Amino acid sequence: MDIVHSLREALQLVVGLDPGFVSIVLRSLGITLSAVLVASLIGLPLGAVLALARFPGRTALVVLTNALMGLPPVVVGLILFMLLSRSGPMGVLGLLFTPAAMIAAQTVLVLPIIVALTRQVIEELWLEYEEHLRSVGATMLGAVPTLLWDARFSLVTA
Repeated sequence: MDIVHSLREALQLVVGLDPGFVSIVLRSLGITLSAVLVASLIGLPLGAVLALARFPGRTALVVLTNALMGLPPVVVGLILFMLLSRSGPMGVLGLLFTPAAMIAAQTVLVLPIIVALTRQVIEELWLEYEEHLRSVGATMLGAVPTLLWDARFSLVTA
């Protein structure tokens, strides 16, 4: 009976748009969208450069990025907890259990996904448009904004 009572009460909070419930949902959405924005600002250019540049260790970075997509959230939480706790190296900042710490954790989790997907999409576009972009004088790095713009729908969907 306790489960039925709890479910009924939860349903009333959701359907009744309880102010506390709405506040929690909006804060969660704000934190998640902030994390995706930060990760995108870092990951989109990083993934594009990883797709186009050829350098020693590139394959290892691609493998590492792909492996980090499976990073367990508990591991990220523990690492950030150790970094942000009072005895940790960043403890003086007082960020533990704050929205900023949650944004950092979610950014760490989503960044490898954005980098890996961006690398894959940009690599495919470069193969398709390389000849044209080079004919108009674009260098590999100069083509990054054009390729990111062309890939925007694929990247947003991913």
